[in-house]
Amino acid sequence: MIAAALALGLLVGAVLGLVGAGGSIIAVPALVYGVGMSTHDAIPTSLLVVGLSSIAAVIPRIRTGISWRIALPVGAAGIPAAWGGAAAGRLLNEEVLLLAFAAIMVAAGARMLTKTPEITGHCGSDQGSFLRSCLPKAAAVGLGIGFLTGLLGVGGGFLIVPALTLFLGLSMSQAVGTSLVIITINAAAGFSAHATGFTIDWVPTLAFAIPAIAGSLAASRLSHKLNSKHVRTAFAILVFAVAAIVAVSTIIGIIGG
Repeated sequence: MIAAALALGLLVGAVLGLVGAGGSIIAVPALVYGVGMSTHDAIPTSLLVVGLSSIAAVIPRIRTGISWRIALPVGAAGIPAAWGGAAAGRLLNEEVLLLAFAAIMVAAGARMLTKTPEITGHCGSDQGSFLRSCLPKAAAVGLGIGFLTGLLGVGGGFLIVPALTLFLGLSMSQAVGTSLVIITINAAAGFSAHATGFTIDWVPTLAFAIPAIAGSLAASRLSHKLNSKHVRTAFAILVFAVAAIVAVSTIIGIIGG
């Protein structure tokens, strides 16, 4: 179990550091099927690990640009939404959560295969009225991502990056760094929402978290040297494969149970 946690943690961190998203999409299935946690324990553990990994991944990107005036309102809007998502998740059984997770994974993989056009010069610049045109959009993005974070333990980076470029006008380089800041805020909010009645199993959590943090930091420094299209394609294939395993295993469990 510890060996699996170490290897899978490294994979989660590498994915997060390379593409600025997707770490928690892999983390929850890895903790459930690789480490042996229940879904309800894997979600807060994933949020803890992904939050710490995002902090590590954002450090090398600070100098390349982070839009703090976008990151902070999106993250702030996500805090109450994460609490609402966590409350909704408590009403659902593990099979429903896992099937929902598989569906989200398919959406994430498809999103990674789609090139996101950049529309710069809007919220990413000083032009126009930020309060009138950008703040409502930032709040809407934050509410949607925050709810998913609380419900399924996903940081939402696979949705945040395209939202930041398409709706809020950030460049891709700014969107990745800004996404990591938002993921950190959302993960902290989601973890706090799940903290009541949850006891951390420190041995597998640390075995998973330490290589994840190291992997995200190393991958962030290497990301600019790799072909982003190839990285995203490999990530999408991995996500589709894991989604199929999660869906098939869950359905077999439902039928068998």
